Formats: sequence, C-alpha cells, structure tokens
Amino acid sequence: MPGLIGKKIGMTSVFSADGKNVPCTVIEAGPCVVTQLKTVEKDGYKAVQLGFGEAKEKNTTKPLMGAFKKAGTTPKRHLAEFKFDEEYNLGDTITVEIFNDTTFVDVVGTSKGKGFQGVVKRHGFGGVGQRTHGQDDRARHPGSIGACSYPAKVVKGMRMAGHMGGDRVTTQNLRVLKVIPEHNLLLVKGSVAGCIGSTLLIKK
Repeated sequence: MPGLIGKKIGMTSVFSADGKNVPCTVIEAGPCVVTQLKTVEKDGYKAVQLGFGEAKEKNTTKPLMGAFKKAGTTPKRHLAEFKFDEEYNLGDTITVEIFNDTTFVDVVGTSKGKGFQGVVKRHGFGGVGQRTHGQDDRARHPGSIGACSYPAKVVKGMRMAGHMGGDRVTTQNLRVLKVIPEHNLLLVKGSVAGCIGSTLLIKK
C-alpha cells in the first residue's frame, strides 16, 4: 500500500541518537479499511479506496452505506483512493505498520485559512513609499500593478490581495522518525500543513 489517511495530532520534539532536539509532527495514521476496489475491467484503472474515521449512519448517503455494508464495515468519515500493486480484499484493515521500512514520506494537507490578506502578508511585499513627509496610507499597498500603454491591462496572475490559506499543500520528503503501532502514531521530522485535527494523506 503506498499510503494511508491520517489525522494531525500536533507537534512535539524528540531527541536523536546524537543528542539533538528534533522538531516533529505527530500523525495518527490509520487504521484504514478497504471500502472499495477499483479494477481496470470495470472502472478503467486499478486502485483501492480506503476509509478513515467513524461517521454516523444518518449522515451517510445510501450509495455509500451500500458500499460500506458490502465491505462489512461501519460508515467512514474520510475516503481516499491509492494506486497499488498488492492484492487486497474488501474489509481489510491497513495499519501504520506499512511505514516500518519507509525512510521518507510525502504528506498532503489543507493549509490554515487566513481570510482576506494584503500583499505584504500574502506575498511578502516590502511596501512602497516612505513613511514620512505626510505620507501615511500607502506603506503596505502594492504600488503599480500594470503598464500604461501596452498591454493596457492587468496581466493574469498578478500578485494582489485576496484569500490566503485553505489550499491543498504537499510537504515532500519528510523523514520518518518513529512508528508507534500500538497507538497508530507516526512521527515525521518537521511541520505539515493544516491545523490540529485536520485530515492528512501520508504517501510513501
């Protein structure tokens, strides 16, 4: 299995073998249940759908309830598909132990939403103009945003103020520090996108 669905528990630090204090993120990775199997003959591609986290039956649609009952499992809150080479059966449980021999992982999460922000915070602009000689309202503004004659319009992709955060972010090549199977925990070096309790995809 190339990955699992997990949940961000928070950040802490651990000491390495040479005595260095290493910051790390604690992730609850799995256990995940195989809820559907995609085949080339029926769906045009081969993949396995995993379910993570418990959901209430009253909040689950009838088509999904049929898939969960076919797999012999309870309703799951989060679903994700992974392409795989191994053979799995409906209802199989996959735990964090698949990362026992893994050195690096990629973690996909949704970054924290910051709302509507200006160009200084959103893009790191330095601001324009001086803060003296009667100028007091342009310090954090973007300045000129387009040409005067040609193309006489604001080009697409111009960095401006707007909604910040809430994006799908992939953090690559995070070193796996420790796997704790009895508590379904995975410790990776560094930070990952998202707030505490947010859903993550952990990929080998």
